Amino acid sequence: MIRTSFNDGWQVRSKVNPFAELSGQVVPFRPVTLPHDAMIEQRRAAPDDGVTMEGAAGAYFPGGVFEYRKTFSVPEEYRGRRIFIEFEGVYRDATVYINGDHAGQRPYGYSHFRVDADRFLRFGEDNEIRVEARAHRDSRWYTGAGIYRDTWLLVGEVVRIAPDGVRVRTLDVDGSRAVVEVATHVANDSIEVRTVDVVTEIWDGSGAVVASDISKLTLLPGEPATARQRLYAHSPALWSPESPTLYECHVALRDVDEEKVTFGIRSLRLDPERGLRLNGETVKLRGACVHHDNGILGAATYPRAEERRVELLKEAGFNAIRSSHHPMSKAMLDACDRLGMLVVDEAFDVWTSGKSEFDYSLSFPEWWERDIEAMVAKDFNHPSVIMYSIGNEIPETGSPFGAVWGRRLAEKVRSLDPTRYVTNAVNGMLAVMSELGALRKQALEQAGDGAGINTLMADAGDAMNAVSSSELVTERTAESFAVLDVAGMNYAEARYALDRDLFPNRIILGTETFPTRIDGNWQLVGQYGHVIGDFTWTGWDYLGEVGIGRPQYFAPDEPQRAHNAPYPYLVAGCGDIDITGHRRPASYYREIVFGLRAEPYIAVRRPERQGKTWAGSPWAWSDTVSSWTWPGFEGEPITVEVYSDADEVELIAEGGSFGRRPVGAEHRFRTEFEIVYLPGELVAVAYRGGVETGRTSLRSATGPVRLTAEADRQVLGATGGDLAYVVLTLTDAQGICHTGADRPVSIEVSGAGELIGFGSADPSTEERFDTTERRTYEGRALAVLRPTAAGKINLTATARECDPVDVVVTAEQHPQAPTPSRSPDPIPPTS
Repeated sequence: MIRTSFNDGWQVRSKVNPFAELSGQVVPFRPVTLPHDAMIEQRRAAPDDGVTMEGAAGAYFPGGVFEYRKTFSVPEEYRGRRIFIEFEGVYRDATVYINGDHAGQRPYGYSHFRVDADRFLRFGEDNEIRVEARAHRDSRWYTGAGIYRDTWLLVGEVVRIAPDGVRVRTLDVDGSRAVVEVATHVANDSIEVRTVDVVTEIWDGSGAVVASDISKLTLLPGEPATARQRLYAHSPALWSPESPTLYECHVALRDVDEEKVTFGIRSLRLDPERGLRLNGETVKLRGACVHHDNGILGAATYPRAEERRVELLKEAGFNAIRSSHHPMSKAMLDACDRLGMLVVDEAFDVWTSGKSEFDYSLSFPEWWERDIEAMVAKDFNHPSVIMYSIGNEIPETGSPFGAVWGRRLAEKVRSLDPTRYVTNAVNGMLAVMSELGALRKQALEQAGDGAGINTLMADAGDAMNAVSSSELVTERTAESFAVLDVAGMNYAEARYALDRDLFPNRIILGTETFPTRIDGNWQLVGQYGHVIGDFTWTGWDYLGEVGIGRPQYFAPDEPQRAHNAPYPYLVAGCGDIDITGHRRPASYYREIVFGLRAEPYIAVRRPERQGKTWAGSPWAWSDTVSSWTWPGFEGEPITVEVYSDADEVELIAEGGSFGRRPVGAEHRFRTEFEIVYLPGELVAVAYRGGVETGRTSLRSATGPVRLTAEADRQVLGATGGDLAYVVLTLTDAQGICHTGADRPVSIEVSGAGELIGFGSADPSTEERFDTTERRTYEGRALAVLRPTAAGKINLTATARECDPVDVVVTAEQHPQAPTPSRSPDPIPPTS
């Protein structure tokens, strides 16, 4: 089918009652270009101000119902063809109308779906499509709202390759050849018997045809059929995170239709001794959980935004992403294929038991099969996808009926795709929530005076592990784990060693773990063959679930620590990377634990909180910044943390050496020095066996503050969802970030582009992302530009007491795809 973008020409408004409009209350539409997040543009407010809010889960944004419409023409020559409109994601409860008639719907906000449009169209005339989407207290995180992913117009003949109809898998591979199966699903909506030639070619990255085949396929009237071909590629280049080699499969129904898909050749193996093997080599998953929002862009899913996240996560040392807790976007899957990132794609956060007032559990019993089918159809050709997760922290997993549901989902996935593994991210404590009272009573009796259990329950991580490793959880979750290929465990590392003996055939994946425990968790991953990886919560910070990772301190008037932070908190605060893409100290610590960084790393605790007693959650990293610029605290005590895998580290400042401290694995890869702050240079030197192995330093910013602006790329595509990211930084003359000089920055954009997001990583702010002025946070802000045409895009930024700065990027049309060079044994012509 011919696939063209359907993103332009839309309008949006908040939906109003049509009867109210008759009385004069008219809400105008305004133009938008998709993808679009209608929620990010709403005004946040405290929950008690009279506005219906999503609360802390939704970052205090209001929910609502949003209406999109578009007028488009359909030429007369399209009459008699099949026409579909495809939506990659509409959040949520999407309802589609064409020329006023109901054309389709989709309750789940993360599934791609198509509307069969041709029956509703007026050919040779203008047509109107209208899409309604609603989001209201239906999730535990910021979801966004509206048509937040790409849309497409698909046009084809009555005999055609069905959408998502080409599925490629590697049946067998060794060093000399790969056996590749191509299954092509062909539709026949005609009333005739049709026989077509199915011509299939596999191209390598240079455009050379490395394998080909042709076969005939006869289609009965109104019946689809599948052509299944085996092709043999010699000396295949295997896909892996280190070498993400891709091939293209081109399938043509000669003189009728054609389709191409990208795929990779690789093998997967799994056993409890050698764990997960990719192409015969054991791989441990250095995993990041990620939500679907793109920070200052909200939920809008631009291909470049997804690609940038994958790039930065990989640079930070991750080799795997768990899409939490939703099916991953097509754009991010494409980026994972190209860049070499393994994927655990997750279907649902709820099944039949709801977690929010109006969540997907209300639709799950009727729609789950179609949503599983959509996820697998989307993922099938992506070599990055190694595993499907059928759920996250599903309360039903602790009951027999929940195990029945788990078996249904797992078997459905296997029936659609037997090439990948199935997991489920089980939280043992939630699985036995109804029994926690009895479990606590039992623990109190065992602890005597109760001091032991009270101390235990004061820490969420210890509490979850204690419950998850109990006999109760062992018994209640046994069947739910048994239906899986991989037992996904959230916050349950206490089971890793336990289950090696209790369930010797069980393979475990830490599907969600505390970032503060990566050192111990990673030691367990390396120690046990049946534990194949660790996924931290989270690799990238996200909107909503506000403040779970924020710094907290004990205070006399706050004896209880709140799980969420009050308005105007905006983000969760637990990501290794903040919402602008800047790496936080936890990210560098993790890189050291993974064994990927030799140099030590310096993180400095905020001196204004010196002496306070830490009370952060297990999701909260220490309240540190990698900066030696603290104006106003000269001569005051300050704590310096140093991370390293060496034997010891030495800290050197303007006053000389502060001695050496042991560090490395036995000391959790970290140590700290309490010194007096004096501006200048701070140096950490790492030693192993008395020999220096690396050093790093921080310098204080001095002198006048300058504003700098740097784009991530100078040239970008004018179409296809490309973006330019411009980092604005306050520095001194030497380019050192001035973290203590935050101020408002204003920007102006002209030329062939527009500003679509401007913000900082400030975790608690009332500033918006759709304005042209934002205050920096820790010396930084980020602007995102979208091309509107080919040409130059100009950005000018100004700030108080700083010279203006300019950035120019160029948007160009994408180059043409390569032309294939024919194989020595070409496909024979039609006889």
